[in-house]
This record gives sequence, C-alpha cells and structure tokens, in this order.
Amino acid sequence: MKEWKHVFKLDPDREISDEDLDRLCMSGTDAVIVGGSSGVTYDNTVDLLSRIRKYTVPVALEISVAEAVVPAFDLYFIPVVLNTSQGEWITGRHQQAVKEFNHMTPWEEIASQGYVVLNPDSAVGKLTGAQTDLDAKDVAAYAQMAEHLFRMPIFYVEYSGMFGDMNLVRKARNQLTETRLFYGGGIDCLEKAEQAAEAAHTIVVGNVIYENLERALETVRVKEGQH
Repeated sequence: MKEWKHVFKLDPDREISDEDLDRLCMSGTDAVIVGGSSGVTYDNTVDLLSRIRKYTVPVALEISVAEAVVPAFDLYFIPVVLNTSQGEWITGRHQQAVKEFNHMTPWEEIASQGYVVLNPDSAVGKLTGAQTDLDAKDVAAYAQMAEHLFRMPIFYVEYSGMFGDMNLVRKARNQLTETRLFYGGGIDCLEKAEQAAEAAHTIVVGNVIYENLERALETVRVKEGQH
C-alpha cells in the first residue's frame, strides 16, 4: 500500500464485462479497491471478488456496509469521514460493526482512511453530511489530524465525480510524512491523472472505467514517471 501510485476502484453495484475486467486487472495498476456508496451487498461483493481473484493484482475492500464484508480480500479499508458533524460516519457505524464482528476481525489486514469529502453534490457528500466549504488550510489541518492525532495510514481527499483543486491536494500532502494521501474524483483522462499524481501520493480512478475504458487504462501510464 505504501508503494501504490495508481489504483482502480470498482463498484460492486455496477456492471463490468469479463473482457474489460481482464484488461483492467492486467493493466499494471498497483491495486484494485472494491467499494461504493450505495447498492453494495454481500452477494455482489462476493461475485466481484471472485472474478478479480483470477488475477495477481492486490485487492482491497473499502467497507461501506458491515453486512457486505467478505473474507479473502488482501486489505480492508475503513473510511472515517473527518469533515462531518454526524458521529455515525466517524465512530458510530464503526463501533457497531466491531461489536458485531469482533470475533472474526482480521485487525492486521485493516487500515483506516481519514476521508475529507469535498463535492457537496456527490452521493457520499450528501449521505454523510460532509461540510465541504473548506479551503486549503482547512484540508491541510485535517491531514495533520489524520497523521498526528489519529495515526491513520491513509488520508483520502475525495471529490467524487468532479476533478478537484490540485493545489489544495498538494498542500495537504506536504503536511504528511508517514500517512499516504489518496486522491479520488474526476480523473477521466491521462492529463488529469498526471496532474493528480503530481499532487497526491496515490490516485484512485473509478467512474471513467464505466464511461470510457480506454481512457481509464491510459491513466496507468502515470506509473511510468514514478520514482
């Protein structure tokens, strides 16, 4: 995870053909994250995992619904929305999941993600009541909280469907020494992927997979400039 530069994110609730999935998993991406804001079930998560497991690419589950947690992923990501006043998205749902599944929790495979959601019109922004009117100093402060207060391995700047402010992302990343900054949102071509990869440690490419696979595959080329 610390070396990931580029990852694809697949939604269990969206269709992808076997041919397209093959090209995606064989593209050279560093990993595949499975997750979505709605429509995620145990059955569609199991189905997608079983198809990805035919390949050697690492695969992580971003948990949005405790009932849809499936064993046999390499990693499990727990999103914690930092810029919301609704406690259920900070500790509430997490505590309930631990209470129910503690006896089978593989703690060594779990990593928390400190999310800052910045698109007020996105499904995740509306769902979590995210306070999105933030400037670069606000987000940089959240980055420092994620690393120094909460010791989170991932700080995730999420614009979800729109391409964000790369200057803001860069300033947040510059606050981090141990925590890795993931960026997701609006990466629909190589040019935007390159801009995001310059600003963040790891870029997450999602929606364009379902809109234009060729463009999605082109984004993997950002790894060519990896040091």
